[in-house]
Amino acid sequence: MKGRKRKGKPGRAQRQGKAEKHAPKGVESTVKAYITKHPGVKIKQLVAHSIKRFHHEKVMHALENLERKGTIEINDYGKIYIKQSKESKQSKQSKRGRVASGELIEGIIEVTASGNGYVIVDNLDSDIFIPSRAKNNALNKDKVRVQITKFGRRPEGMVKEVIKRSRNSFIGQVEASPDQGFAFILPLDNKVDFDIYVPKKSLNKAKQGDIVLVEVTQWGDGDRGPSGIIKKIMSDLEASDLEMQNILINQGFNLEFGSDVDAEVAKIPDSIHPDEIASRKDIRSILTFTIDPDDAKDFDDALSYERLEGGEERIGVHIADVSHYVKPGTALDDEAAFRTTSVYLPDRVCPMLPERLSNDLCSLKPKVDRLAFSVYFDINPKGKIEHIEIARSVINSDCRFTYSEAQECIEGRGNEDFIVVIQRLNQLAEQYRKERFNGGSIDFDLPEVRFKLDEKGHPIDVYVKERKAAHMLIEEYMLLANTTVSKYVSRLQEGKKPRDMVYRIHDEPSLEKLAKLSSVAARFGHRLKFEDGVQAKEVLNRFMAKIKGKPEQKILQQLAVRSMSKAEYSPENIGHYGLGFGHYSHFTSPIRRYPDVLAHRIIWECIQETRPSLEHEELKELCKQSSLMERKAIEAEREATKFKQCEYLHDRLGEEFEGMISGMLSKGFFVELKDNQCEGFVDLDHFDEHFMFDEEYLVLAGMRSRIKFRMGDHVRVRVARVSLTERKIDFAYIDPNADDATE
Repeated sequence: MKGRKRKGKPGRAQRQGKAEKHAPKGVESTVKAYITKHPGVKIKQLVAHSIKRFHHEKVMHALENLERKGTIEINDYGKIYIKQSKESKQSKQSKRGRVASGELIEGIIEVTASGNGYVIVDNLDSDIFIPSRAKNNALNKDKVRVQITKFGRRPEGMVKEVIKRSRNSFIGQVEASPDQGFAFILPLDNKVDFDIYVPKKSLNKAKQGDIVLVEVTQWGDGDRGPSGIIKKIMSDLEASDLEMQNILINQGFNLEFGSDVDAEVAKIPDSIHPDEIASRKDIRSILTFTIDPDDAKDFDDALSYERLEGGEERIGVHIADVSHYVKPGTALDDEAAFRTTSVYLPDRVCPMLPERLSNDLCSLKPKVDRLAFSVYFDINPKGKIEHIEIARSVINSDCRFTYSEAQECIEGRGNEDFIVVIQRLNQLAEQYRKERFNGGSIDFDLPEVRFKLDEKGHPIDVYVKERKAAHMLIEEYMLLANTTVSKYVSRLQEGKKPRDMVYRIHDEPSLEKLAKLSSVAARFGHRLKFEDGVQAKEVLNRFMAKIKGKPEQKILQQLAVRSMSKAEYSPENIGHYGLGFGHYSHFTSPIRRYPDVLAHRIIWECIQETRPSLEHEELKELCKQSSLMERKAIEAEREATKFKQCEYLHDRLGEEFEGMISGMLSKGFFVELKDNQCEGFVDLDHFDEHFMFDEEYLVLAGMRSRIKFRMGDHVRVRVARVSLTERKIDFAYIDPNADDATE
């Protein structure tokens, strides 16, 4: 009835009054100050880290008040900004509402093969386009300061300053005669559009045409280009070896360690001091072993098992104590903090740490004493974890298992001394894995391509790495340790001053990308409906189980992974969406990941109750560097894999293969070969007709013949062309209804 007051749900004024009551001025001012300092912060990050001294409900009420007052605005992605006045907007922003012409903005530049660049800025919805002529010698992944020059479909700008270089070394060819007293080096990287001047004193006997490693010592300014010194002549290297090194250099990884690092490592004693052993939990008498790939040289994790009184079991996850050897303020630590990760290419490893540490002193090799950082789980007969302990320890591994040897034990064969123990550990791992998936973890089981190489590193076979129970056993205990240490640090913060931790975070996926996955899945007869991030997990897990073993599995799995946000490192925790963990950190691979070393240091400081050695902003920068170098490592591994695929198919020109359409563009489609997982491109220019591209449903349709190509279609192709320099494979489509292929 009109005019009658409804009981129950409070009205707008009541809700506002309630919010104001629960959000005192102190909370609002703190929240506003944090958002001002961290524009674009997400709600989860704000609640989880910045204002832990207030209850989260008070923070949410404060946000509600600030938004109602027009003080803040929250965009569709959940990012929060201080809302500017109309006058402020007009003076500071363009009519597109983002940035003003002439404004200077910092970001990371991504350079394409065409030479143009795009600057990625955290707080902007659109990247800034940088024409090749306006890059000012900026390189791919450099941190730059750009000036907005104009607006079109996207902002356009020019690089005014390179703030931080992503690399200083290049592999290139000597193009000018050293006899003239100088030379120019033309980099092999097609994303670099300048040459490097080298004076005669810095040529180091390089000749015209030599392939060399050059280090830039001065970047120049204005009309002056960069100059440098030749560090090594590389003309005698095999083409494959040179390409692998070039990939690493192009991504900004150092091929060698500096003399200062080598000098520090040389001083580390081979033996462990008795006082160090006495200060640690000594489990050298407990059954301990490692499980790693057949070709592994660094063993950074081990498992131990013992039965306790009363029927309980104790499982130990032991991680190489790299932080004992890599100390802050040393050249070794500086180099590790720059690299942040090891890079694994098909024929080599570019390690984060020197070999003496990674393959020897830190490696948990069998029959030798080693220092570890350990997490112990006391488990009742039902498999429930009753007690957890985190401590520094000293171990002595009894045995080194390969994955295949551990698998034999799981199947009841192999080393009789370990069969019962490994079978029990596997039984518990299966239980924890099931609980993890029931708790919201998404089961992305992507196949990994591996190469069988000859003595020169040339691929003679391509195969998919088989993933068995032994792999999943180790994975489960590493996940358990990682989430345990993350929870440990977070719980220490309750009721106290916030304590920073290096979290491995993963945000919710974009519903727009999930909609595209749904569209492609429908092509294969799978109906997917995504409503929100929570419901999407259930849908994806059912979907992954449904397509397992089917021909379209790999393509749809890859599309599902691409629809996810990128995981990254941050001192501000928002949880890990893909794994379904509210708390997650990387702790178990400090030999190859710097964030794990940082986590070890932070955990030890917490145990010792000492002050943090790093300020929040310092840790934030280290997290950014780690995330950046991780992406570079992934790109290097992708490029190296593509090169090896090219090498493999270069020897098979003219051969025919069965494949599946794995990607589509308006100008053609990609095909992944069934036998060897190599991927190449079929260009529509080789067809004698025009094609229409339906981007929504991913269909290419011939206007004359009515032939249609769809994602997932099975096709037969011929290897038509392979370019090792471009890392490009071209296929010719073989029409099953014609005598000859369309080429």
